[in-house]
Amino acid sequence: MRKRYQQGSVTKSSDGRYWVGKYREEGRHKTKLLGKIREITKSKVQEKWAEFLKTLNGPEMSADCTLKDFVEDVYFPFYQRKWKDSTLMTNKDRIKREIISKFGDRTLRTLKRDELQSFLDSKASLSFSIVDHLRWDLRQIFEMSIAEGLVNRNPAALLFTPRECQTPQHRAMTAEEVNLAFSVLGLRERLIVKLAVLAGMRPGEIFGLRHGRVTDNVADVRERVYRGRLDTPKTRKSVRLVALSDSVRVDLESWRAESPSSGPDSWLFPSEKLTTSLSKNNVMYRHIRPKLKAVGLEWVDFQVMRRTYSSLMREKGVDPKIVADLMGHDLDVNLNTYTQTSMDSRHEAVKALETAFIS
Repeated sequence: MRKRYQQGSVTKSSDGRYWVGKYREEGRHKTKLLGKIREITKSKVQEKWAEFLKTLNGPEMSADCTLKDFVEDVYFPFYQRKWKDSTLMTNKDRIKREIISKFGDRTLRTLKRDELQSFLDSKASLSFSIVDHLRWDLRQIFEMSIAEGLVNRNPAALLFTPRECQTPQHRAMTAEEVNLAFSVLGLRERLIVKLAVLAGMRPGEIFGLRHGRVTDNVADVRERVYRGRLDTPKTRKSVRLVALSDSVRVDLESWRAESPSSGPDSWLFPSEKLTTSLSKNNVMYRHIRPKLKAVGLEWVDFQVMRRTYSSLMREKGVDPKIVADLMGHDLDVNLNTYTQTSMDSRHEAVKALETAFIS
């Protein structure tokens, strides 16, 4: 058995009245007040300090610890300090369901590369994204176990996602399809879709809007709703001011005239209770998708809408940096993940190349 992370130190305060514990956290020096010197002995202070270090460092791990024990006692507690609640829920569910259920009782040092690759191969019927996340999970778990001195090598370092995995078709709507969608939706649902397609907002950001954070031409994104829980936006870049077009502003004004709540702290899209925001899934499956299905757009979801925003902006020649800032993510994500090029634009590109050789 061994101590993990650090032991810190116990000393007297500068005025000689208190016991103080000193330690480091995330590279910073910190102190913890442990009690008055006249009221607690040094031996008792040391015991109290040891208990605090257990909560700081987590439990001690042996070289024979199982993957389940390591993940639940070390990996999750450490990374939950970094992950947002939404990421934590998703990652925990995936790792428990797929990795711990398969390898949880095995000791870390007995797991080998070929066995882990066979595990990923067996998941080839799942989507590429899920299997790729599992590959990333395994690699990070073992990287941390190396840092903890529990294994010498990372058996997941060279793992690859099977090419048989289903790669989803990343579709985007054309301008004609966007207009068709607008034409069949009622005011509330049309405004929601416009905020996704014409403002590039994520669904959690749309349903996290309050009246006081939306002016005539700007939406101030500071909150989001994820699985019914209020949270901060996905990333630091997601906290932003979103420009609203004239069409959005017209529908926004009309919706505010009909909205059952209008106070500055009231939800822009409240549920029937008014105290909570509408559910993304309820709105999509009960109100938006049935209308879209009637005109052949049943494949459209919020990801498609956001991808459509980026793709149409690209076709209009808008600076990608501006689009990335409006959408609240990095430039490479905007270009490589969200932006899809139309066949017309591809034809125009090859025609432009052809003119360089044919006079």
